[in-house]
This record gives sequence, structure tokens and C-alpha cells, in this order.
Amino acid sequence: MTRPRSTSRDLALVATFTGVVAALGLVPAFTPPGFTVPITAQSLGVMLAGAILGARRGFLSVALLLLLVAVGLPLLAGGRGGLGVFATPSVGFLLGWPVAAFVVGWITERGGPTYRLVWGLVANVVGGIVVLYAAGIAGIALVAGISVPAAAASTWIFIPGDLVKAVVAALVARGVHAAYPGLLGRTVTTRESSPV
Repeated sequence: MTRPRSTSRDLALVATFTGVVAALGLVPAFTPPGFTVPITAQSLGVMLAGAILGARRGFLSVALLLLLVAVGLPLLAGGRGGLGVFATPSVGFLLGWPVAAFVVGWITERGGPTYRLVWGLVANVVGGIVVLYAAGIAGIALVAGISVPAAAASTWIFIPGDLVKAVVAALVARGVHAAYPGLLGRTVTTRESSPV
């Protein structure tokens, strides 16, 4: 049978992971010389949100963070906030965060009833790197007024760090799911015992 949804539990988890992603913004951002988009720890939080909460709640937790940023709260790395951040070359990455969390969660949910490290790593790479970079590259090209290939070439510096984040997120998610099974809200089926 399907597990009943707990609205209050869902809200608490969404709010908690909004806080997690915001807290990772306390790690100072670093913008390498010659680049327009800063390196931050917050994309790790995006991967964690999807990997631990699943698609729907992962999406909502990151979307809530962006809503709070839009109304002016300085929750992005470096204390940034307000509508102005959505006019910078980072806009594609920012708007891609909820989508990335959703994709990470969606793939994770299809990995079976037990969180598997390799499957989780694939989910983090596909959602947290491939999907996020696609949005980020489009944003850089649009705001900076450069070609898509040039925008893509400007993101190479993020790849090593993001691969490390994908591994860290998978390891953390495996530990959390081992301690709190059922967080993803997968359906639980019950079979009636049949005589042998």
C-alpha cells in the first residue's frame, strides 16, 4: 500500500534543506580571475536536497531559497540577495538549482528501495552537473552576450570541484538514508504470505 503523506513532515524537511543550502552560502565564494561566475559550496546543498528528499521536496526546498533570495534575503554565498542577482551571469545556475535538485531526486527515487552509492553518484552527476551546467551555460551566454561554446568553455574550472561534491553528496545521502529509511517516500508494498 502507499505510505500516507505527512504534510507537516514535508514542510519541516523542505524548510530544513532550505536552511542547509543557505548555510552552505556561509562558505566564502571564490571567483577565479577571468571568470564571471563564483565557485560556491551551495551546489552541494542542491545535490543533497534531491538525494535526500527526492524530486518534489528537493525542488521545493531550493525554490523556496530562491524566493527568499528574490525578496532580498542575503542567502547566497558572499551575502548576496535581491533581484539583482538574477541579472548576473550566475542566473542560469541559480534558476537551474531547483531543476537540478528535482532531477537528482527523480533519478535517486528510481534506484530501488535502498540507497545505492553508485546509483546516487550517477544521479548527482546527471542532475547536479549535467543539467545544472546546461542551465548555467545558457545563462552565461545570454547575460555575457557570448556564444554557447564560449560560455561552455568558461565552466571547465568548476568540474573538478563539482565531481567532488557529487561524491560527498552521495556518501552523505547514503548515511542519512541508512539512519532514516523511507525519507524518499517510496511506496511500500505488502505481500500476503502464501503457503509453501
